[in-house]
Amino acid sequence: MRSFVDRRQFVKTVGLGALAAAGMGIAEARTAAAAQSDAGADKSNVARLIPGCCAYSYDKDLRHGKMTLEDFILRAVELQIPAVDMTVYYLKSTDPDYLHGLRHLAYKHCIAFSGASCGASMVQASAAKRADTLNEIKKWVDVTDELGASHLRIFAGKLPNGANMKDAIDWVVEAMKAASDYSGKKGVTLGLEDHEGVTQTSDVCLEIMHRLDTPYAGINLDITNFIATPTQDAYAQIAACIPYATGNIHIRDHFYDHTPVDMDRVWKMLAQAGHQGYVSAEYEASFSDSLPASTGVPKLMDEIKTLCKKYSSV
Repeated sequence: MRSFVDRRQFVKTVGLGALAAAGMGIAEARTAAAAQSDAGADKSNVARLIPGCCAYSYDKDLRHGKMTLEDFILRAVELQIPAVDMTVYYLKSTDPDYLHGLRHLAYKHCIAFSGASCGASMVQASAAKRADTLNEIKKWVDVTDELGASHLRIFAGKLPNGANMKDAIDWVVEAMKAASDYSGKKGVTLGLEDHEGVTQTSDVCLEIMHRLDTPYAGINLDITNFIATPTQDAYAQIAACIPYATGNIHIRDHFYDHTPVDMDRVWKMLAQAGHQGYVSAEYEASFSDSLPASTGVPKLMDEIKTLCKKYSSV
């Protein structure tokens, strides 16, 4: 993830206002600014987009015992992908010996863990529940560390009855500040996903990031979860969040409202912004005519691998 210092220095030099005055929206200006800043930079700022797969892609098989996480790692070998996201719902235990076994199996087959994903939700009306959530996040940070990964996906959650958006943002900022202080000591970055609930618009995600301003927290950009606002469609919101995205992006082939994703357009935006990180399939058979994971995941992975090769330096 790029440092916030670099972003601010560039904006200070070029100015989003100047870009917007040229006819661009703020979201497009951010993407253009990132691309322009990379143009004359060294190779460390060239886009590196690496294909990966989320364990959630095989949710039914993993939940019902047809597949284990060991099987999932070996499936990644079959799919010829370099990395997997280890969704913690499917762990048999958090015992270090078990976690180290997964880590060693992945190492033997040259599979990287792009990160881990947990379901902890920070928007809780009760202070006691918020404290419990913080402890839960810390627990999964420890598990992520044992796995040898450097990224943990977390959720904000849905707005409770009687709460307002200001409350929700305050609670998320409070929790993420404490959690990132803890995770940073282990070299683990927290990625706040733009998941169903309070973080489904870029404005909320960006406000949280601006208030946090830490290198150990960013947006776990789930390309397909944004909902349109009166001023921004999903693509504008993706562009606005890319400068704050962690090195762990999730993508399906359809948006939250079930419209198809223009995959080439998304990769082009990532490349123009000089993004570096994993772009992982999070396949979901959410239609009556959806392909099963056994065929749907390879199909999506083929498209991801092709686009990573087209728009990346690796």
